[in-house]
Amino acid sequence: MISLLPGIRLRQSLDGPAWKVCDPTDGRSHDAEVPGCVHRDLLRLGLIPDPFWGANEAKVQWIETRDWVYRTEFTVMAALHEVECVELVAEGLDTVARVSLNGRVIGSSENMFIRQRWEVTRRLRPGTNCLEISFESPMGYIRRRRRAHAPREINDPVGGCTRIRKQQCSFGWDWGPRLATVGICQPIALEGWSVNRIESVRVEQRHRPGHASLTVHPEMARASKGLTFESVLLLGENVIASSRGDTLEVSSPALWWPCGQGDPTLHTLVVECRRDGRLVDRWRRRIGLRTIALDRSRDAAGESFRFVVNGRPVFAKGANWIPAHALTGGLGAEAYRAPLEAAAAAHMNMIRVWGGGIYEPDAFYDRCDELGLMVWQDFMFACTLYPGDAAFLRSVRTEARQQIERLRHHACLALWCGNNEIELLNGATLRGSPRTRREYRQLFETTLRKLTAVHGGGTGYWRSSSSGAQTAGKAKDSAQSAGDWHDWDVWHARQPVKSYEKSRARFVSEFGMQSFSSPAVAATYCPPAEWNILSPVMESHQKNPAGNGIILDYVSRLYRFPKDYAALAYLSQLNQAHCLKVAVEHWRRSQPRTMGALYWQLNDCWPGPSWSSLEFGGRWKVLHHVARRFFAPLLVSVRLAGDDVVGIGNRVTSTVRVAEIFTVSDHFEPVSARLDWEVWHLHGHRILSRGHRAVLLPPRRAQLHLKLDLGAELAQHGHAGILLRVKLRAKGWDPQEDVALFTAPRHLDLERAPIEVEVATGGGGRRRVRFTSPVYQHRVMFDVPGVNFSTSDNAFDLLPGVPREVTVEAPGIRRAATLRKKIVTQSLVDSY
Repeated sequence: MISLLPGIRLRQSLDGPAWKVCDPTDGRSHDAEVPGCVHRDLLRLGLIPDPFWGANEAKVQWIETRDWVYRTEFTVMAALHEVECVELVAEGLDTVARVSLNGRVIGSSENMFIRQRWEVTRRLRPGTNCLEISFESPMGYIRRRRRAHAPREINDPVGGCTRIRKQQCSFGWDWGPRLATVGICQPIALEGWSVNRIESVRVEQRHRPGHASLTVHPEMARASKGLTFESVLLLGENVIASSRGDTLEVSSPALWWPCGQGDPTLHTLVVECRRDGRLVDRWRRRIGLRTIALDRSRDAAGESFRFVVNGRPVFAKGANWIPAHALTGGLGAEAYRAPLEAAAAAHMNMIRVWGGGIYEPDAFYDRCDELGLMVWQDFMFACTLYPGDAAFLRSVRTEARQQIERLRHHACLALWCGNNEIELLNGATLRGSPRTRREYRQLFETTLRKLTAVHGGGTGYWRSSSSGAQTAGKAKDSAQSAGDWHDWDVWHARQPVKSYEKSRARFVSEFGMQSFSSPAVAATYCPPAEWNILSPVMESHQKNPAGNGIILDYVSRLYRFPKDYAALAYLSQLNQAHCLKVAVEHWRRSQPRTMGALYWQLNDCWPGPSWSSLEFGGRWKVLHHVARRFFAPLLVSVRLAGDDVVGIGNRVTSTVRVAEIFTVSDHFEPVSARLDWEVWHLHGHRILSRGHRAVLLPPRRAQLHLKLDLGAELAQHGHAGILLRVKLRAKGWDPQEDVALFTAPRHLDLERAPIEVEVATGGGGRRRVRFTSPVYQHRVMFDVPGVNFSTSDNAFDLLPGVPREVTVEAPGIRRAATLRKKIVTQSLVDSY
């Protein structure tokens, strides 16, 4: 494919299927596609079993021990022979590669995160050219390099992954497989240009009310005299500002805002380089006019940790992102569209790109720009200590500078973070070894901080997540007075879910709960006959050694023993949603002390049990539906003071008597609303008491409106005999609702009754669907099997005789009657 880049730069893509991959041990060549990887090539040709199916992961481990060679032949486009400089540009090589053109070595690479450019002007020839890239096996490299570097392993079952600058989770993690592949993982092309080339442009923004100033700093590929620059800022097709200097002035700018705070307006910035009036090169990117700062100011509680956008503090709502697929090479923009749109649909405004994966491709950040999803961007270091030798640091400096320069123009970029959990998991080693501490600080405190400050265009830097305060051995209350926090007491320490409500953290950047795959997803990797969570196949997809036991532990605290795997998967997802609902609502009620909650994790890289809210393939778990409610811009939240207590003789009592009703608003202005509450008799199908009041929701705050003392009702009907329903309605906002139970659902004597489903006619592709039940139904989950449908709500409670209406889009289903027949429902009582 041949294309003309902006300006007069020429590009001849070498991507596509015109490649061969060879295993030198047997000399056989196979068809290959670029970008991609050897696993994808061998799988496409039927030469290896699907590593996602069954226990096949173990059958493809030999691939990481072999060297591989990629070859292609091409003819150079005629126009490239007319320019001054032609470069071979490899956006990403995974990982240890030697590159030869027409039989001569032109370069090498040992870092998959570095874009390589090699000048090949005089190496190209008329007619056929041959390009060969030889990859050393990852394990071969690890076994011969930096052998003295042997830190405590956290997630690599074989060991040594930190010795190589490669996607760390490709060596295995506690939610994903070990598929340490090789290949040309990003686009590769010839680029031709004359005179000079714009390498990058650093844009500095300064804002004051009603005005924005942009200072443009072009960075050229080589030093040249006589160059002039002109910059133009566009909004759509309209010129907003232009300059032949280095500054653009914008009056009454349309600002970029994160999701829920305003429109994520994007402008186009064009910078042209000329010499003697002739165009040399052009740089064109979308940018947002905005400021994002990490505010760490002293306050009465210690030190704040909050993101301030355009001068407005914003509570960060979101999740952690892992690679979209275990085999990242060759993923297209479509791999990122659905999960990021699902994040925005759940009212998230921030995604944390976790440090054990990859710096995502441009399509990821482009979509975050468009959706108003701020990005907390880790550098790619996670959990384990890394080498400190000079060659490693040189490579990391190049990697970091390139990635900073590539991403800095994105409106979504909110923060650079040095690493994930290295301080948290290696605190004793860092405190006990001066050399290790010195090497760590050189990389994460000095090198990365300086590179971000010099090249980052104003984006802040945070050394490690979670912060040093959590790792310094301080008392929890003191440690939670500053920085960010990873809260894993619920899960790893098996603490009660209510313990979340003791947290005083300023910003929680990880917390979570695993759940099992839905039957639809389980069927993609395991035959139904083996749907036993302790079967070899199911166990091979559970990557956390204690995972199944922890899930069962927490499920058993809330629910009765399930009747089959489908019921167990459903209950595990209910439990996951319950845990995170308790956590998020507590932290939202705790603002402005707490100013962020990013759960672990948004997505999966393969099918299996995990902490994700989106299953592999994009199916929404119960958690994601519930997240759309607990992240809603206006939230009504019930906090029950007390809990179930299990005593001697397995006797269960409850200390719950008072229900506290809160509202939370993300809006930047006060909101007038109506708050309703109803106390229902669970079996009498009637309302015992009710009330309402007008309320005013203060901007960006939580508010306690009411403490309901339900001692009399509880004494008369028991904790298993009543429930509380609350509703919040405000003009111009979606109504919000919550149902609070006063004991664990396993203690409820639920009635069985069919759920009536009505589908409205008309409406085109969007149809109104109404659900009704004569009895209380807890967490009604409906599905349209075999149809990739979407819905405005799911996993909701039905009160007796109270309809619940949702909007459903079911592509391919034209008739209301057909949709009605396909809809299947389940609720908690169906799981026993």
